[in-house]
Amino acid sequence: MKPNLRLIVKLLGLLLSLNAIFMLFSIPVAIIYGEDYLPIAYSALITLSIGFPVLLFSRKKQSSKELKRRDGYLVVTLGWIVMSLSGTLPYIMGGSIPDFTNAFFETMSGYTTTGSTILSDIEALPKSILFWRSLTQWIGGMGIIVLAVAILPLLGIGGMQLFMAESPGITPDKFKPRIKDAAKRLWLIYFGLTLTEIILLFFGGMNLYDAITHSLTTMASGGFSPKQASIGFYTSPFIQYVIIFFMILAGTNFTLIYFFLKGRLGKLFSNEELKFYIVTIIVFTAIGTLSLVPEFSNFEESFRSVLFTVVSILTTTGYTVVDYMQWNSFLVILILALMFVGGSAGSTAGGVKVIRHVILFKNSFLEMKRLLHPSAIIPVRINDKAVAQDITYNVIGFIMIYFLSFALGTLIMGLLGTDFMTSIGAVAATLGNVGPGIGDVGPSSNYGHLPLASKWFLSFLMLIGRLELFTVLILFTPYFWRKQ
Repeated sequence: MKPNLRLIVKLLGLLLSLNAIFMLFSIPVAIIYGEDYLPIAYSALITLSIGFPVLLFSRKKQSSKELKRRDGYLVVTLGWIVMSLSGTLPYIMGGSIPDFTNAFFETMSGYTTTGSTILSDIEALPKSILFWRSLTQWIGGMGIIVLAVAILPLLGIGGMQLFMAESPGITPDKFKPRIKDAAKRLWLIYFGLTLTEIILLFFGGMNLYDAITHSLTTMASGGFSPKQASIGFYTSPFIQYVIIFFMILAGTNFTLIYFFLKGRLGKLFSNEELKFYIVTIIVFTAIGTLSLVPEFSNFEESFRSVLFTVVSILTTTGYTVVDYMQWNSFLVILILALMFVGGSAGSTAGGVKVIRHVILFKNSFLEMKRLLHPSAIIPVRINDKAVAQDITYNVIGFIMIYFLSFALGTLIMGLLGTDFMTSIGAVAATLGNVGPGIGDVGPSSNYGHLPLASKWFLSFLMLIGRLELFTVLILFTPYFWRKQ
C-alpha cells in the first residue's frame, strides 16, 4: 500500500500554518521592548503563505481519510523537518543568526528540546527572538504532532497512528480510549504546569519575561535560557529549587501526573518506573554531594548544585548552575552516564527512557533463571503485569541501536575533525536531547565552533533521538517503501 501522499501533504500544511500562528506570539514581545517586529511578521507571513495553500491542497474527497501507520511515520519525521526549516526564518530575517546552518541547528535543537546552542552571546539577541527560541522548545516539548491530533477530527481525519509514531515509548496506561481526549488532557496538564511555574518564578524574584521563557523550556525539558549563564545567573535557592521540582515533573510520565490530579495515588506508589526514576536521582545526588562537599563553602550549596545538575541531565533539560567540567573526573563520568538514562516514557524528556532500562535489567536477571529452568515460561513483569515478549524484544533492539548509533556517531565526529572527548560529549548530548555535553561542548562552551558538516550531522542525531530512532530510521529501509 502506497503512502497517502495527498493526506500527508495536507497535514504538513496544517503544521506550517500552526507554526506561523505561534510565530505571531513573539510580536507583542517585540513591541513591548521596542524591537523591530517586522522580521517576525514577515516570517509568519511566509510560513502561512506556504502552509495554508498546502492545507487546502486536498479538498476533493479522498479514498481514505484514516492515517495509516506508514503515513504516521512520514508525517512525524517530515513534520519535524519542515517545522525546523520554517522556524529558522525569524533568526535569518532578523539577522540574529544569519547563517542558515547555524539557524537550522538552533531551530532543530529547539523543536527537539535538545538545548544545544551555537550562540556565544545569548543576551545580545533581541528579547523577541529569544522568546521565539524558548517557544520552539515548548511547542516541541509535548509534540506539535500531539497538538495536531487534538484538532484532526475537525478535518475528519483519524490520528491514532500519528500519536503512536510521535509517542513510541511504553505507556500502557491510557487516559481515554479516544486519542483526541488524551491529547487534550496532555495539553491541559502541560499548560497548567507551565503557568504554575511562571507564577512561582515570578513571585520568587524573576521578572515576568524570564519567568515565562524559563517555564516554557523547563516543562519542555529543553533548557534554552535567555541568560548566557543559564540558571547560574540566579543565585536564589528558591528559584533553583522551583526549577528542580518542575524538571522532575517534566521528566515524569504525564499519565501519572493525570492520575495524581485525579487522586489515584495508588498508581504512583505502585509504578516501578517512577520508583527507579526517583531512586536514580537520590543515589546520584548522594554520591555527587559527598564527593563535592570539600569544594563548597556549605553542605546545602553542594547538595543543591549536585541535585540541580543530576536532575537537569537525567531529564535531558540541560540547564546549568555550575560548570560540571570543573568537577573531578569521577563525577564527569557519572554525568556522562546519566545522559544515557533519560526521563520517563510519556514525559517530555529524551534519552533511552527509564522504563527501557528497567525492562532490560529485569530481563537480564531473568535470563539467568531461564538457563536453570529452560522449559519454564518466565516473563518480565512491570507493575505486576507481564510484559509482552515483542515489547521486550523491541526494548533490547532499541537499546542496541541506540548505543550503536552513539558509537558510529562518535566515530563520524572524529572523522569530521573533532577530538575524542568532544565527540563523545556532542553525540551523547544530541542523541539524548540533553544539550550541553562534555569536552569542548560542555556547559561553559557551545557548538558554534564545530565544523559545518558536524552541525548537520548533530542536527540529524537530535531528530532521531527526539523521535526515538525507529520512527526516522525506518524510512531508510527498503521494505518501508515496498508495495504491500
